[in-house]
Amino acid sequence: MFLADQWKDYEVLDTSEGEKLERWGDYLLIRPDPQVIWNTQKGSEWKKVNGHYHRSSKGGGSWEFFDLPQEWMISYKDRNFMLKPFSFKHTGLFPEQAVNWDWFMPLIRERVSSGKAVKVLNLFAYTGGATLAAAAAGAQVTHVDASKGMVTWAKENAQLSHLGDAPVRWLVDDCTKFVEREIRRGNTYDAIIMDPPSYGRGPKGEIWKMEDNIYDFLILCAKLLSKDPLFVLLNSYTTGLQPAVLSHLLHSVLDESFDGEVTADEVCLPIRGSSSLVLPCGAAGRWTAR
Repeated sequence: MFLADQWKDYEVLDTSEGEKLERWGDYLLIRPDPQVIWNTQKGSEWKKVNGHYHRSSKGGGSWEFFDLPQEWMISYKDRNFMLKPFSFKHTGLFPEQAVNWDWFMPLIRERVSSGKAVKVLNLFAYTGGATLAAAAAGAQVTHVDASKGMVTWAKENAQLSHLGDAPVRWLVDDCTKFVEREIRRGNTYDAIIMDPPSYGRGPKGEIWKMEDNIYDFLILCAKLLSKDPLFVLLNSYTTGLQPAVLSHLLHSVLDESFDGEVTADEVCLPIRGSSSLVLPCGAAGRWTAR
C-alpha cells in the first residue's frame, strides 16, 4: 500500500459507524467515510469535536460546527495549507495524497540537480497540494482546474508556503479542452499528475464520468509527454477502479511509446494507536521512467 504516514498536523484518531474522527491541527472533525463499515466502541474524543458533517438520507448533508474558525492553517513539511470546511464534507485538502508528493519530489529534484528543467502538468489540480510539492522540488508547473475558486485557493496556499514567486501557471479551464489545445500547440511536459473526480461538470456543462472518460483522456495526455518523460501519476477515488485497473490503464497507454515501469496500490492513512489498521482512501497508479 501507499501509506501517508509522515503527517504531524493531521491524523485519523478513530473510525466507527460509517465515520472517521480526524485531527486537523488543533481541531477535531467527524466526517462520513463509506469504507468504515464497522461499529467499534467510541472513545471520549468523539464528544470533543469542533465540527461534524452529517449525511442526509436524501443525499448530501450539512456541517454542524462547535467553536470552529471559518478557516485555519495546517502544515506538511515545508508547505502550508488553508482549510475551509465547505460543501459535501470537504476541507480543501486530501491528506492521503502526501504519500504521492513524497514519491515524486525526489524524482524531480534528481533531474533538476542534473541541470535539466522539469515541466509538470497538474490536471484537476484542486487546491494545489501536488502543485506546491512539484514547485518546491524545483519544477515548472502548469496548474489546471475548472473551478475559479479552487485555483484562487491554490494560489493562497502557494503564498502561505512561500512559493508565490515559483514558476507556476494558474489556469481556470476544462482539463480535456486544455489538453486538446496543448496538443495542437505542440507543447509537451515531462510529468503529468491527474486527480480526476468520479463525476463532474465542466464550466459549460461538460459531463465527466471517470469510468467512461479516463481511458480516452489518458491517451490524450500521453501525447503531451516529452521525449524523455519522468513520471505520470493517476489517482482514483472511484469505486470499482482498483489499483489493478489503474495499472492496466497506464501499461496499455504508455508501454508502446515509452520505457518505464508501473506500480499501483491503495492509498491509505494510518489510524492512531494501531500498528496494523489503516484507512483506505482510494488508489494511485504511478508510471516512472526507467
